[in-house]
Amino acid sequence: MNHEISVYESTQLYGEIGKFRFLQFSDHAVQGAIDLNDPQRIVLEYPRAIIHMMKINQPLFNNVFVIGHGIGTIAGHFSDKRFSVAEIDEKVVELSRSFFGYLPNNVTVGDGRQLLENEDNHTLDYIILDAFTKKGTPFHFTTTDFFELTKQKLTCQGALFMNLMGKSRNDKLINAIHTTLKETYAYSKVFSLPAEKGTDIRNMVVIGSNKRIEFQPREMAGFIEIELSQGHIIRDHDSRRSL
Repeated sequence: MNHEISVYESTQLYGEIGKFRFLQFSDHAVQGAIDLNDPQRIVLEYPRAIIHMMKINQPLFNNVFVIGHGIGTIAGHFSDKRFSVAEIDEKVVELSRSFFGYLPNNVTVGDGRQLLENEDNHTLDYIILDAFTKKGTPFHFTTTDFFELTKQKLTCQGALFMNLMGKSRNDKLINAIHTTLKETYAYSKVFSLPAEKGTDIRNMVVIGSNKRIEFQPREMAGFIEIELSQGHIIRDHDSRRSL
């Protein structure tokens, strides 16, 4: 991979005083964080929101595929479940073990879409996409072909979670990803962290499923449900990389 990765510590997290350790890429995007005084605590909002929805939509889920390891927050939280994790950058895996205490031996280094193709059909309860480069979510994780692949691998009760970065208004790429997702899945929801302006970049969680998606607003770690505008359909052969 061509991005630099750094691990650093700080005494503040969102205004809270303490002792925190971060994994960060060269574009200043935080990929993971732990509270060194309470390592089991989940400090970032988006994994807390995803974990809530995983528990409420399929309380007995057992089989999860994750694309993008970071420090392994969600997979590490559910140590009693079967997680298969794909991570393109071997260095990220090494740092998660050395500095963030990631213990499970369930991470495979390679492209997440290619590794997902090797999974048995209709066996996964959840797929979590949490992959980023300097340009954002890699193109081949945003197309109709990819979403059809995820549907093929999920059980009929399963769901795809996507952690994205974008704007709640007039974001052509976010709108296109959601519109493309809806071509495959009967139900979808989009959640965003609040921002002062609709043009502010922030974490967004997008979910696709073929059954109704449940959530409790008070358990969403500050994420609120939003509506997006219609976008265009993204396909594998689409040559547009910057939308």
